[in-house]
Amino acid sequence: MPDRRTVDELSIEELEEVVAIRKREARQARLNRLRGEGRVIDVPEPIVPPRPEPAARDVKLNSTQAYYRSRIEDDPRPRWHFTFRLSRSALRTWRDRFLLLVEVSALVGLAFVIVGLEQSRLETNQVAVETQVVPTLEPTPLIGAVVLPSGHRPPTDPGGAAPNLDEVPAHLRSYVQSVTPQPIPTPGPGQPTRIQIPAINVDAVIVEGDTWEQLKKGIGHHPGTANPGERGNLVLSAHNDIFGEYFRYLDQLKAGDEVVVYSGNQRFRYVVSQSRFVTPTQVDVMLPTSDPTVTLISCYPYLVDNKRIAVFAQWQP
Repeated sequence: MPDRRTVDELSIEELEEVVAIRKREARQARLNRLRGEGRVIDVPEPIVPPRPEPAARDVKLNSTQAYYRSRIEDDPRPRWHFTFRLSRSALRTWRDRFLLLVEVSALVGLAFVIVGLEQSRLETNQVAVETQVVPTLEPTPLIGAVVLPSGHRPPTDPGGAAPNLDEVPAHLRSYVQSVTPQPIPTPGPGQPTRIQIPAINVDAVIVEGDTWEQLKKGIGHHPGTANPGERGNLVLSAHNDIFGEYFRYLDQLKAGDEVVVYSGNQRFRYVVSQSRFVTPTQVDVMLPTSDPTVTLISCYPYLVDNKRIAVFAQWQP
């Protein structure tokens, strides 16, 4: 049945199809006219062999692979054209990977540089500390000691008053051996009798003197140093791993911790200001002070005892 719709009622696709049909009809009419005039020779059309059926492996291709294979087979351009385009995509991928590798390597190198600089700074500071020369003080009549008290090893003389000669500098050993041990004075009025350090759970008696025998009985008050509340330096010492371990946790004290010293019934409150790690011969920590202070001394570190720890506290009236 012929289509009786008007041109306005046809779609664009239908119009294009009508135009194509008209063109073919006009071309065929022109060929017939030219053939009738003998101006066109019929040439048999070449026989195109049928396209082989897809192999079994082609049947298993996914849609994307089939699309690119059909484009390669149908496109008249050389095969290398698509190969080149795929290689450019792979090249961009490898370029991105290379740039990422360069960035990661730069970050790792920067981290190594920072760590190296920090390590060099720490080593420089350590060398500076180790090369500092600490002057050895000569014994003074007020302190009367060349080695800090609370030594871990027993003294060499039977009386127990002299320090262990292994801790005494070589140029002072003859002096120590020539000094006659002095008797321990009897505690008098105003001298310390008890100490409390709440931060490290210390509550112990204080004995007068800090020789090997005295420190077996408690915490020792160094003779000649100040009494509680007096202007000057109150020096107290004890062991850290034997005879009660009273000062085992002395290194845990922090600025602001409280130290309470009793003289009879009187209570004197001190507040920790700082601490230092020193050698056994740095007796300058026992020197007098212009204000009422207390210095707590013990061996350090625990069970090694080749150094001393000194904790300083200020009196709070």
